[in-house]
Amino acid sequence: MDKMLYISMTGASQNTLAQRAHANNLANISTTGFHRDYEQARSMPVFGDSYPARVYAMSERPGTDFTPGSLQETGRELDVAVEGQGWVAVQAADGSEAYVRTASLQIDALGQLRTGNGLPVLGNGGPIAIPPEQKVEIGQDGTISIRALGEAPSVMAEVDRIKLVNPDLKTMEKGTDGLIRVKEGEAPALVDANVRLTSGFLESSNVNAVEEMTAILSLSRQFELHVKMMRTAEDDAAAMARVMQLS
Repeated sequence: MDKMLYISMTGASQNTLAQRAHANNLANISTTGFHRDYEQARSMPVFGDSYPARVYAMSERPGTDFTPGSLQETGRELDVAVEGQGWVAVQAADGSEAYVRTASLQIDALGQLRTGNGLPVLGNGGPIAIPPEQKVEIGQDGTISIRALGEAPSVMAEVDRIKLVNPDLKTMEKGTDGLIRVKEGEAPALVDANVRLTSGFLESSNVNAVEEMTAILSLSRQFELHVKMMRTAEDDAAAMARVMQLS
């Protein structure tokens, strides 16, 4: 009875964690550039001083779905998205290099180019700084050109180039802050001249609402079955106790 109770108890507990993963995906269905997390369950043996005769259920996040979302036109020149494969390098809050697929770029009061959530965009020599300007253009290769204050409309000057990379997806992972990074121990991502940007577009989330809702409903049903199994184990234990009393 204890084996049955242990498996159903851990199964119910891990079901709630799995539902959180799918609920987080669903909550980010309108977040630009969001990549959904996979979720899977498996059995794990319980190791200890004796033979591992017990197993428990475990829910885990084996990886992230890096399938690109669809491009949505915004018409804003500082909205950029990667065409095909590749990433835009940004500086995370901890100072490390991270990567995004799309960004609604802004120029702060100090002239620094940042993503919509405030992360500095990296260029050839670090975070990109934009001099006072009338107009900013971003080329397909990430080149940033500006028309300086007081210059004629035909005068454009190149100030920097956004760092675009395309590392092997097997070497990349999503951090707890939602940013994509190269895994620890892997070689740092190098600039790839083949990566192309398109301005005036943002990449949508790759979450499928129907799939996530179906998964949540399925997990809810599994939770109910686990609870029912725990009650059955309790009833069996009580019946066995009565039999022992009669004997």
